[in-house]
Amino acid sequence: MGRPRGFDEEQAVQAAVEVFADQGYDGTSVDDLVAKLGVHRNSLYKTFGSKRGLYTRALRWHVEHQVRPLVLAVSAAHDITEALHRALAADAAQPGFDLLLRAAVERAPIDAEVAEIVASCLQEFDEALGRVLIATYQGADETARVAAPATELTAAVLGLRLRARAGASGTHTTEAGGAVADQLSRHEI
Repeated sequence: MGRPRGFDEEQAVQAAVEVFADQGYDGTSVDDLVAKLGVHRNSLYKTFGSKRGLYTRALRWHVEHQVRPLVLAVSAAHDITEALHRALAADAAQPGFDLLLRAAVERAPIDAEVAEIVASCLQEFDEALGRVLIATYQGADETARVAAPATELTAAVLGLRLRARAGASGTHTTEAGGAVADQLSRHEI
């Protein structure tokens, strides 16, 4: 009979999400993880196998518990302005896409598993925005017609979230999102 684990695995994964989102994969050492997660080095390796093993667990947890609820909230919006507002709302309680953005830039180009997780999640976001576009512009009843605008909106949202992370004010980000929605409303889909 083995010794009971001396830490809560779920809490450790959640803490790892914050560490990797703040510092990135390459900027995070195992010593950082040991210190910030409060987990002994041997326990970290025994539980997650490696730093990469913990990273992929953290990324999957982030997608399931932080990104997917945001995608669902966007999908439930009544119109595209509300959807963009929800997508750009960023506060401590709704970290949104922080780790996903870092994963897309840092790890997806060199790690096939991460690339698959990121691509799948972005596709879900494209589809959510596409459903809102169809609801907003009732003439846009063909899914194929909204696919490209939905992908453009996803790129705009991710870019604005990235700018907010780099120091742009929440007001500026919200105004820019409103401008995107306003421009979209002037064009036929």
